[in-house]
Amino acid sequence: MPHPSFDPVLALDYLEGRRPTGPLFAEAGRLRDEGKGRTVTYSRKVFIPLTTLCRDRCTYCTFAKPPAAGGEYMSLDDVVQVATAGERAGCTEALLTLGDKPEDRWPSARDFLDSVGCLSTIEYVRMASDAILAGTSLFPHANPGVMTADDLTLLRPANVSMGLMLENSSDRLTERGMPHYGSPDKEPAVRIATIEAAGRARVAFTSGVLVGIGETATEIIDSLVTLASINRRYGHLQEIIIQNFRAKADTPMRSRNEPSREHVAIVTALARWLFGPGMNIQVPPNLTEDFERYLDAGVNDWGGVSPITIDWVNPERPWPHLDDLAARTNAAGFRLRARMPVYPEFIEPEWIDGWLLSRLETRVDVTGLVAA
Repeated sequence: MPHPSFDPVLALDYLEGRRPTGPLFAEAGRLRDEGKGRTVTYSRKVFIPLTTLCRDRCTYCTFAKPPAAGGEYMSLDDVVQVATAGERAGCTEALLTLGDKPEDRWPSARDFLDSVGCLSTIEYVRMASDAILAGTSLFPHANPGVMTADDLTLLRPANVSMGLMLENSSDRLTERGMPHYGSPDKEPAVRIATIEAAGRARVAFTSGVLVGIGETATEIIDSLVTLASINRRYGHLQEIIIQNFRAKADTPMRSRNEPSREHVAIVTALARWLFGPGMNIQVPPNLTEDFERYLDAGVNDWGGVSPITIDWVNPERPWPHLDDLAARTNAAGFRLRARMPVYPEFIEPEWIDGWLLSRLETRVDVTGLVAA
């Protein structure tokens, strides 16, 4: 449920600089402490870019590549090899990230899927998830883009959680000249339908907003309220990510100004105020140099951090070393703990298939976090 004190008019004043933000940050910190205490979590992961092919044309993305620029699928052997290296490094999450429905645009994608006996890329995500579970102790978390109810049903038995960023609920950002033009999977209604379908399928789900791609303050607030309204109906959103845009040299948006740390902190504090003490709020620590500021804004999680693989979505932004992440979190007055790709409150039969739940329960302590 959205927090009863949340006021969208006041929120807009904060975001547009008409009010001092001290009271907002104080309330965000209070709500975080009420619901999450002084423990900040992260997921120790490997990042597996299952395919860099995509049918969309987002103007800020450096992840997706056409075949001529190296866009391809990873083989199952390569997937398991990366996951095995993560297992040796103490990881518990295998993050499967990929482009949306590349077979609808690229003949080479269709050829690859035919060669492995899959009708769709989603089927290959299931094959990769099964291979990770069979060959390693890691737990898959799939971010395969827009999904149907059937897609979610297919992936659920092999993924303890899944995710899709809303990014923004505004159709304006899909118009000509805007960042989501020519990207059918970035249409807000399509993404909202996936997030709602995940709720009906009882999938522990991660979503969030992307800040700094040309949205207005009102559109940011509307996007957060949209997510809160969906979660009020289904209760399946385990985490809200506030992700700040970083310009990439090889993209059309390379010259766009990036949002300031303070602006992102205000959005983060608004998310904490809106979602209240129970929600897990994350800001990626590799996208801001002095990321500790977000602790003042009510975050309680740093997301997935890998000791061995790069951030394939933001390859120019290395993850903080885990020792440094712990030291800086501790210096700010918090304790860093590792979690699974699914949060403790969702380690329940309602959200995870029985055999996968049993396997997961052997890896956590009484708090639901990774056992020491």
